[in-house]
Amino acid sequence: MYQVHVPARVDPATPAPLMFALHGGGGSMDYQADDAHYGHITKSDREAFVVVFPNGFSRLASGKFATWNAGNCCGGARDQNVDDVGFIRRIVANVTRQMNIDRNRIYATGMSNGGLMAYRLACEMSDVFKAIAAVAGTDNTRSCKPKKPVSILHMHATNDTHVVYTGGAGPKTRDKSMVTDFTSVAETVSKWVRLNGCTATPRRILEKAGAYCEVYAPCQGNAEVQLCVTESGGHSWPPSPWRLRSPSRKQPRQSCRAKTRRRWCKRFARSRGESKSAFDEIQGSALGGGPFSSTTLPSGSGT
Repeated sequence: MYQVHVPARVDPATPAPLMFALHGGGGSMDYQADDAHYGHITKSDREAFVVVFPNGFSRLASGKFATWNAGNCCGGARDQNVDDVGFIRRIVANVTRQMNIDRNRIYATGMSNGGLMAYRLACEMSDVFKAIAAVAGTDNTRSCKPKKPVSILHMHATNDTHVVYTGGAGPKTRDKSMVTDFTSVAETVSKWVRLNGCTATPRRILEKAGAYCEVYAPCQGNAEVQLCVTESGGHSWPPSPWRLRSPSRKQPRQSCRAKTRRRWCKRFARSRGESKSAFDEIQGSALGGGPFSSTTLPSGSGT
């Protein structure tokens, strides 16, 4: 099952961009579609792109506590070898048949297990997805032979206690048998630099206290691989609830993670020659939409 949100601003005569928003492990389409958590609806309405909220495998009729079969992870979806790629492909076929969708502007984003699943879509549906944005979820696919380059946007905090930055399942993982020995961020980025035929040396595009962002480009097919690393944020969706505090006033302020990623996402889309609308699609996908502020949003649901 899945939900589709079509903004009132979408003109049926004009091909619309399409975004897939994939929930984390233990989450659901309802949780992912709740603006209080991710803000996708608000951003979709503002920028006029269609957003799909698929539900992963769940043993419950409600769809809660769902997981994605992202290869080596996670939970029941992996253990029962659920065909989640086939599921997503059928959704794409349904939505593009029912609506006027721009086939060159189909994207996927995900948090944690959803991020892992986004990587599997890049591997197995490169004919459909132009770019993916993964937050706190690395590439743990069992095989990966994309037919064409896919732009990658990866965001990760070095203090992630679930999907550990340097690899492995972290100390906050409740049941490690339900996940995997996660691939590291470095291995993930290196893999996609190779698959996309990118230059091997990254270019630093942002650097500040506690965070940096870098891009591997040029790549084949005008793709890019971009990485943004922050010291804070933990295993959460930006803006992160892990706030940085002023040592003098002890007052919460906007997280370094959120500020950094706002600038980084602008570079991601604009450096690829995307229009302002496409930039906003990617930013809305990866960052939950809406202006950045010090407001704390709940983290993604589980792994």
